[in-house]
Amino acid sequence: MVDDCTWECLALVVDTYLSGGRVARELDLIIAQRGKPKMIVSDNGTEFTSYPLLPGA
Repeated sequence: MVDDCTWECLALVVDTYLSGGRVARELDLIIAQRGKPKMIVSDNGTEFTSYPLLPGA
């Protein structure tokens, strides 16, 4: 996970499979340490949309 403004690597997770829940947990850790971002951008197409990452899910 990279901050697009500073290009700082906020998290680097290596695995053979990353579920939406796992990504959400990593985001929660970053938010706990650095505060909530104004926006989260995903560069994946709609075929990779994950319910745990959708607002209100």
